[in-house]
Amino acid sequence: MEKTVDMPPAQAEKKESQFVKNSVLYKEFLAEREEILKHKWIESEKAGKDIGFEKALLDWIVKHRSHWRERRMKEARTEKAAS
Repeated sequence: MEKTVDMPPAQAEKKESQFVKNSVLYKEFLAEREEILKHKWIESEKAGKDIGFEKALLDWIVKHRSHWRERRMKEARTEKAAS
């Protein structure tokens, strides 16, 4: 990443923000969050009430996270091999 020392603070902050948004780690975080929110919606519908994010998060981690991650890694390897 380029040095942001000589840039105006607002421009440096924008550049760093863009770097974070383009990072693989941030993209994985967003994808995982999306799955948790889907799980929250499904489980809330089943319960007939909002179960809350924390309960959905913990339930999703216990029941689905490892399988979801394995599938994501497998898909990434397949895409990399195809290119």
